Amino acid sequence: MKAAAEARAGAPILHADPFTREFMDDPYPHFEAMREAGPALWSPQYECYVVARHDDVQRVLSEWQTFSSAAGVGLANFNKEKPWRPPSIVLEADPPLHTRTRTVLARTMTPGIVRKLREQFEREAELLVDRMLDMGEFDGIADFAEYYPTKVFPDALGLPEKGRENLLPYGAMVFNSFGPQNEFTQAAMANADAVRGWIMANCARAELTKDGLGAMIYAAVDSGELKEDEAAMLVRSFLSAGVDTTVNAFGNLLWCLATHPAQWKKLREKPELARNAFEESLRYEGPAQAFFRTTTKDVEIGGVKVGADEKICAFMQSANRDPRRWERADEFDIERKVVGHMGFGTGIHGCVGQPIARLEGEAVFAAFARKAATIELAGEPKRQYNNVLRAFSSLPVRATRQ
Repeated sequence: MKAAAEARAGAPILHADPFTREFMDDPYPHFEAMREAGPALWSPQYECYVVARHDDVQRVLSEWQTFSSAAGVGLANFNKEKPWRPPSIVLEADPPLHTRTRTVLARTMTPGIVRKLREQFEREAELLVDRMLDMGEFDGIADFAEYYPTKVFPDALGLPEKGRENLLPYGAMVFNSFGPQNEFTQAAMANADAVRGWIMANCARAELTKDGLGAMIYAAVDSGELKEDEAAMLVRSFLSAGVDTTVNAFGNLLWCLATHPAQWKKLREKPELARNAFEESLRYEGPAQAFFRTTTKDVEIGGVKVGADEKICAFMQSANRDPRRWERADEFDIERKVVGHMGFGTGIHGCVGQPIARLEGEAVFAAFARKAATIELAGEPKRQYNNVLRAFSSLPVRATRQ
C-alpha cells in the first residue's frame, strides 16, 4: 500500500470528472488540460490512472502483455469484482483465448466478404438518402443514423428482424457499464433483463440465417475451434460493438458536415472523399471516448510509476486531438492524412468490425455527396449522455436535393 501511495503521489491529480454531463457537453478543454498536466494522471475519485496523450494512449492500448483487457475494459476490475454479464471472449480477453476467438471473427471480415456486402450496403444507402431528401427536414439520429446500422449490419449477421429495437438499449447497457455506476448506467439498466434476454436468445444458432456472418461463426463450432456457447458470445460481441458505435459515428459525421460548409462543399465536389471524411470524423469527433486496461506488473509511464493490478483509463478521443500528433488538431479536414487515429482503437484489440464500419460510412456519405445540394442544422442538437460514447440523442437537419 505504501508503494502504491507513493506512486500515486508522483502523478498529477485529475480533478475533472469525465463521467458528468458538464464534461461530456464539451470535453475538449478538459482533454487539453489533461494532456498538458502530464503523461499519466491519478483520479482519486475513481482510483485509477488516466492517459490522454496520443503516444501514451497508443502504448496502453497496444502493449497487452502489460496493459491487460482480461480484467475488463471498463472501470470495474474483474480481478476484484464479478461483471454484470459474462465477459466478452474477444474484447475482454488476452491471448491465447483472444487469439483463438479473434481468428474466427477475422474470417468474417475478409476483403472478399466485404466486397460481397458492398452492393447491398450501397443499395440501402441510396434508399436511405433518397428518403431523407424526400423528407427535407429529418432527425439525423432517429431517422438516419439509427436506421442504417440497425438494418444492414444485423442483416449481414443473419439476425431476425423482429425485436431489433433491443439492439440500441443493449449497446447503451454495455457501453455505460464500462464507466462508474452513475445515473447513466442506472438508466441504461432499467430494462436490462428483457433486453439481455432477447439478445441472448437471438444469438443462438437456430435464430440466425444460414448464409450470414453469424453462421460463419457457428461453423467454427463444427470444425472444433469454438464451443457452442462461445460462438453465441462472439455473435453477441458483434452486436454490442458493431451497432452503437456506427450509429454515433454517423450522427457525429452528419453534424460535422452540417456545421462545416467548406468541408461539405469538398465532399460534394469529390464524393470519393467519403471514406476519408468518415475516418476524419472518427478522429475529430469520434464516438469511442475511452477504454480501460489493467496493469499486469509494475510499469512506468512518462516517469510515473504505476503498480500492478491498477486500472488505467486511456482517453482515445483526447489522443485524437493531441497537437503532438496532429497539425491543426482541432480542425475538421476531410482531406487530412488521418492514419493513426484511435477511433477504432489499436493493437490486437483494435475493432475487428472496422472494415464493415468503413463500408457503411463510405456507402452512405458518398450517396449523400452525390444526391444532396445542401446539409445544415434545422434546430439545436441534443446530447446523448453515455459513459464512454460521444453521441447525439437528436440532430435536426435540413437537406435539399441536387
